[in-house]
Amino acid sequence: MSAPEKIEHLVEDRGLLRFLTCGSVDDGKSTLIGRLLYDTKTILADTLHAIEKTSQKRGMGAVDLSLLTDGLQAEREQGITIDVAYRYFSTGTRKYIIADAPGHEQYTRNMVTAASTANLAIILIDARKGVLTQTRRHSKLASLVGIPHLVVAINKMDLVDYAQETYEKIKADYLAFAAKVGIEDIRFIPLSALNGDMIVDRGDNLGWYDGPTLIDILEATPGAHTEHAEKFRFPVQFVCRPQDSANPDLHDYRGFLGRVESGSIKVGDAVTVLPSGLASTVKAIQIGGADIAEAVTEQSVTLLLADEIDTSRGDMIVKSAEVPPAVKEIRANLCWLSETPLDRARTYLIRHTTRDSKAKLTGIDHRLDVNTLENVPAEKLAMNDIAEVAFKLAQPLFVDPYADNRATGAFIVIDESNNNTVGAGMIL
Repeated sequence: MSAPEKIEHLVEDRGLLRFLTCGSVDDGKSTLIGRLLYDTKTILADTLHAIEKTSQKRGMGAVDLSLLTDGLQAEREQGITIDVAYRYFSTGTRKYIIADAPGHEQYTRNMVTAASTANLAIILIDARKGVLTQTRRHSKLASLVGIPHLVVAINKMDLVDYAQETYEKIKADYLAFAAKVGIEDIRFIPLSALNGDMIVDRGDNLGWYDGPTLIDILEATPGAHTEHAEKFRFPVQFVCRPQDSANPDLHDYRGFLGRVESGSIKVGDAVTVLPSGLASTVKAIQIGGADIAEAVTEQSVTLLLADEIDTSRGDMIVKSAEVPPAVKEIRANLCWLSETPLDRARTYLIRHTTRDSKAKLTGIDHRLDVNTLENVPAEKLAMNDIAEVAFKLAQPLFVDPYADNRATGAFIVIDESNNNTVGAGMIL
């Protein structure tokens, strides 16, 4: 008898997806994430046991899944989300990083921070309340920081008897708002995070909805860096010059360590080092001392060049055909993070990738009123304010518009007196 044939089941790896949940207070963001973790069976047994005990102490008949993300003691006591809670899970085809953002206006800076790396945002709406000010505010902020995909999850459908007309009305209201502010890529889904309808399983209560479940949408969403071609950007973090007299092969070794922020690079590609503008070709690419033929986005690698070029931390290696402009003035949308207001008279430090430059504010075009979503005049910025501003730089930066490249289009503002991060910007 011949040996049975070996059958291999190949599972597609759809890569990592970072997504954000946001919305108004008590819309059920933390419960939604807890349900997602619970129904995908990614909760450890001891964690589940701990939240079961906490739920029993509160006199609840069912497990309070929101406890999986409301990790701070103050959050549990108040029943709200204050800080950004990150959770990780995976399915058979994809890994996920979830950010549960606060709903309160005073935590806008936390929400912007969480949104900066997300590729999808779930905007939760309470089916009983419809589109609220916080809904519009978070939708605008998600759009502002460049999240390409929005899912409007109309939650708590169990509290409105799963009525289709309620869902359709909220959908129409949101689309009218989205048209005014220019939000385009939107998916709508009715669900009940409490009961699990349309999260992972379809459930039995929303038969009139024939669209995908939430997990189906997440599984099908394109990952970061996959939707359009990106230019190669490699900020140098460290220059490696081994000092080993016993190994003469290392005498001429000069490796540039860093992370591929976007694009890809192959051995033999022509590159330019900024700010010097000197050109060379890639002689070798290494990871952990082993040679590889190509490096891609988000890989941390060492590049070796064919020519000896004076290069240090803060420089950037790019493909010679894709050189970004060197600028000494930038315009950006700035989110102010500090309790100390932005001071026009002060000099700040702008950190862009691995490069720093002293900077002075030269103008505030307008501030975004996060409640009305109107642009209003502003002379100063307080904590959580978002405004379109201009900075003059002491040293040139090599930038791309944030809409084209979120890595090289973003920067942080640092207060040199205490080294605190006081602002986060997105270059226009």
